[in-house]
Formats: sequence, structure tokens, C-alpha cells
Amino acid sequence: MSKLAILVFSGYGHTLKIAQAAAADTDAVLVEIDANGELDDDQWQQLHQAKGIIFAAPTYMGNVPWQFKKVADATSGLWAERAWQNKVFGGFTNSASFSGDKQVTLIWMQTLAAQHGGIWVSLGLLPANSKEAARNDVNVLGGSIGAMVQTPADASVDEIPAGDIETVKIYVARVSEIVDKLA
Repeated sequence: MSKLAILVFSGYGHTLKIAQAAAADTDAVLVEIDANGELDDDQWQQLHQAKGIIFAAPTYMGNVPWQFKKVADATSGLWAERAWQNKVFGGFTNSASFSGDKQVTLIWMQTLAAQHGGIWVSLGLLPANSKEAARNDVNVLGGSIGAMVQTPADASVDEIPAGDIETVKIYVARVSEIVDKLA
């Protein structure tokens, strides 16, 4: 049993690559939503057993993709039972544009966690917002609710900005530390 699960949907592979990089530095298990918005019984069990869940999805048209939303809607029975009450949550998202409405996606994820009675972990990093800041600096996109990644629309999964990947790795480690403190 892993203490931390990363619930991930990735339409083009970028978000999955970021989740894999973050999971490699922790004991997090990846729970990947398939193209039909489905999880199998073992994947649901991994989410139930985890002390913390990190939501990971690209931002499409200002929110999570329908596949991620389908899984979220499937948790309504868990919501009614308070099955995820006091579980630790976090989230990260990726889109092609620098803004790309990523903040909206993160707020949606935070709201889902709150509906479940969960404890949301903020990013906890200052933004890299000085004149000297470079694109590959940590938190150059200035997130606070969760981690944000910007991958150009024509970039391969090997061209995700290193600073954004590092931001997610730091964030996932922070969520893991909070889980340890609360466990």
C-alpha cells in the first residue's frame, strides 16, 4: 500500500510524464485513468487505501478533461459515505498556454477535495517573478494553489520545461511530507 496516490489522466502523454517524474522521487503510486474515463477495481482500491491523493490532469478548455470528470463524478457515493474524509489532497495541471486557465482547473480540483472533506495542500513556493527569472526556474508560472506546468502545443513529452517538472516534484514531496505529519 502506498501512502500517496497520483490520480492522473493524460491525453497526449505530457501530464503522465510529469506524474511519473514526481512519483519516482516519492513512494507515490500512479493511478492512471484510461481513455474512456475508467478505473479498474484495483485502482479504486489504491485510491481508497492511500492517505493522500494528488489530482493530475491537463487543462482542456478551462477545466479538467471529461475523462477526469467522469472519475470525479463516480466518487459521489464515496462523498455520501465520507469515505475520503480527512484524506490529504493536492493537484497539478498542464496546458499549452502560459495561463491557459490552469488556475480554474486547480480551483476545481481543490473544490472536489473539499467536497470530500479533504485537506488541501498548497504549493508552498514563492514565484520566480523577478527580472532575472528564467523559464526553467522553479514556479516561474507563479502558482500557489497547486503546481502549474506549461508545455507548448508543439512540444514532445521530452520538451516539458525542466523547471516546471521540478516544481511538481517539489510539490509532490511537500504533499508526501504533510501526509507523514498527519498520519
